[in-house]
Amino acid sequence: MRPGTDAIALYGTDFGTDPAKLYREMRARYGTVAPILLDGDVPGWFVLGYRELHQVTSNPELFARDSRRWHAWEQIPEGWPLMPFVGHQPSVLFAEGAEHRRRAGAISDALTAIDQFELRQICERLADGLVDAFAGSGEADLMVHYAARLPLLVIAELFGFPGTEVSELAADIAASLNADDGAIAAHQRVAARMQRLVKARRARPGADVPSRLLAHQAGLADAEVVIDLLVVMAAAQAPTANWIGNTLRLMLTDDRFAVSLSGGRRSVGQALNEVLWHDTPTQNYIGRWAARDTQLGGRRIRAGDLLILGLAAANTDPQVRPDFSEAGSDGNQAHMSFSHGEHACPYPAPEIAEVIAKAAVEVLLDRLPDVMLAVPAEDLVWHPSLWMRGLVGLPVGFTPAYTPIPAMRASGAVYG
Repeated sequence: MRPGTDAIALYGTDFGTDPAKLYREMRARYGTVAPILLDGDVPGWFVLGYRELHQVTSNPELFARDSRRWHAWEQIPEGWPLMPFVGHQPSVLFAEGAEHRRRAGAISDALTAIDQFELRQICERLADGLVDAFAGSGEADLMVHYAARLPLLVIAELFGFPGTEVSELAADIAASLNADDGAIAAHQRVAARMQRLVKARRARPGADVPSRLLAHQAGLADAEVVIDLLVVMAAAQAPTANWIGNTLRLMLTDDRFAVSLSGGRRSVGQALNEVLWHDTPTQNYIGRWAARDTQLGGRRIRAGDLLILGLAAANTDPQVRPDFSEAGSDGNQAHMSFSHGEHACPYPAPEIAEVIAKAAVEVLLDRLPDVMLAVPAEDLVWHPSLWMRGLVGLPVGFTPAYTPIPAMRASGAVYG
């Protein structure tokens, strides 16, 4: 069967309602690899099975990242909305083999040099500043006013962006993610800021990620550093923001975590891990391209075929999904939320994201211990996205101007 024959259209559907149900239906109908149609009826394969996804991500020579292998370029209409995901760029995302190892290795080394204790302090300071802005009002939208802002503020500081630029940088990054005429101009402004930053760090190195990349033994050119930093920043922003928001939603709507706030059995760390299994921020990823004819999940995959990595679908595979009602399942971190293999999120990016997300949730709950949803849980709206899982808003209410207890937060006495 070719993709497109008896295929399911993965566009024009409200994926935010119940993606897990969609994945169950696809698995029952197609098995572990499903024929799909993307926007404009562009064909591809959707990898649902955990074992099959592991196979794809473990074999970059067969299931490669360079999109120029795609045989369907003639079918792609002008202005195709998914072009930003598949249009080849000279970045670490599309690099392969030794070139990818050179670029990804430099990024990993630059991120590894970040001191985890210092990072935690940065996150707490910036999170406190965001809470200060709305603590006196007794109400807030935790997605708009908190979760969506904190990751970018942290990354901007780790990158060494001047404080005077962060507000406009945040606005441009948000605008660049919109599907409108201003997105391209906003992205260009973000890229221009990154170019100025890299040029400044080349002249005057500092204790920041761009300076470490420029000094790395890989010998990266300025243009390589600019585009790879843009990739890192984009990968850190929306996924981490949604990880924070999804975790706060879970802890505010699930009695197991409400109990933990008064010393029960469920911690913030457990909530963060459960979200990666149930509501992982990066639902699906485009993609891989078959380097030659092969077989996968009983399907015949031809050279040049596009494969979509169903990260959330693999996490719901009944063969591997943990039962969080059972003892000992909380520590299971075998999820595919950060992908797997050579092209997974480079170490230690997942650990850095976890420090940011954990600090965000703990600071908020320390500062606003009586925080509650301002709307019924069923009224919360998810973005109707095939690619990301995140809330449009998370409105809450709380007692205004609550005084923080930094000593308890720093000791970990409340959440462990």
